[in-house]
Amino acid sequence: MNLTKSSNPALSDRIFSKAGFASGAEVMTLQGTLNKALLMLALVILGAAYTWRIFFESVNPASVVPWMLVGGIGGFITSLVVIFAPKTSPYTAPVYALLEGIFLGGISAYFASSYGAGIIMQAIGLTLAVFFLMLLAYRSGTIRATGKFKVMVLAATGAIALTYFISFVLSFFGISLGFIHGSGTFGIIFSLIVVGVAALNIIIDLDFIDRASASGAPKFMEWYGAFGLMVTLIWLYIEILKLLAKLNRRN
Repeated sequence: MNLTKSSNPALSDRIFSKAGFASGAEVMTLQGTLNKALLMLALVILGAAYTWRIFFESVNPASVVPWMLVGGIGGFITSLVVIFAPKTSPYTAPVYALLEGIFLGGISAYFASSYGAGIIMQAIGLTLAVFFLMLLAYRSGTIRATGKFKVMVLAATGAIALTYFISFVLSFFGISLGFIHGSGTFGIIFSLIVVGVAALNIIIDLDFIDRASASGAPKFMEWYGAFGLMVTLIWLYIEILKLLAKLNRRN
């Protein structure tokens, strides 16, 4: 299977090549993948609602920490299972979505305790709006995943990951990169850039799934493709939440 690279590590040509080929009704489709992504999104919301309820019942952000650990660590381990054993994705991808929802519910609770519940509704609304705009742009051909486009997004995604990694390492020495975490002009511009790159990753993900479908990937890979999309959407939501928090601190 000859597929172009995706900046999403979950959607690699190696994974889809290992899945093999299918024919007829058993072939993966973009629409089928999107349908499963919607089901996974519902599971994310369900998991987040559970952690959110715990937070509001206790009115104490610390009460959700154990659930955040369960969701975060469990989601990470499950994601590795999905990546290294794609055939299990019809079962493990939904579990990943539920665990990540529990984790995101905890993160959302922390932001809500500082900025009010309204910021969460705004972040959810903006994330869904960006996704559907990217889907519309992709399907209409407004934004095309050309070779240069993919290289640009891949490079930008790598640069962001490296910047976050450097920031993480420096934090152990008491050094903070203000332009990443600050609410000043540069901090907001940085967040806007990251949100933009995360949004463009959706285009690449959709293109990659489309190409995998055209190449005859088996039906179960729809769950794997939906998992890859969910990874990008979760990243997008967190970055939008951070951007909104920075804007709130400026007011």
